[in-house]
Amino acid sequence: MSVAFRRESDEEHKEPRFELPIPAGPNLVTEGGPALIDARIAALEAEQVDADEARREEIARDLRYWHTRRVTAIVAPVPPADEIAFGSRVRIAVDGSERVIRIVGDDEADPTAGLVAFSAPLARVGGATSTSPWRTPCSRIRSFCSARSRTPAASRRVAATS
Repeated sequence: MSVAFRRESDEEHKEPRFELPIPAGPNLVTEGGPALIDARIAALEAEQVDADEARREEIARDLRYWHTRRVTAIVAPVPPADEIAFGSRVRIAVDGSERVIRIVGDDEADPTAGLVAFSAPLARVGGATSTSPWRTPCSRIRSFCSARSRTPAASRRVAATS
């Protein structure tokens, strides 16, 4: 039979489903990072039970990503109080108002909540690369930093000079 008369299935024209890309460099996470990854895996596994076949394939792909991220997660040490590094909280001035950001891992990042990935340009002000998270003294950055603060009351403001 001629190819012109052959009916092609819909499957032949679908776009291929690629794996989710893994960010380059180490999979650094804060002390709460492993729990966030485990919660994401649990949520996907719970959703997978009642999902249709197409959604199950998407969830399986997402689960492969998150299982890989859990296995490769490296909990970064807490930085010294006088350095801006991975895990630090940094108070910056933006258009005349102050904002506090925390430098976190790629999977923990949520800019609207003030969580900035260590690979993001804003977090790399001190000269970090994606494979080597930077550590810089607070005195080299024109901002206010408090590396170990967990609550606003516990924050210590260090004026920076350049």
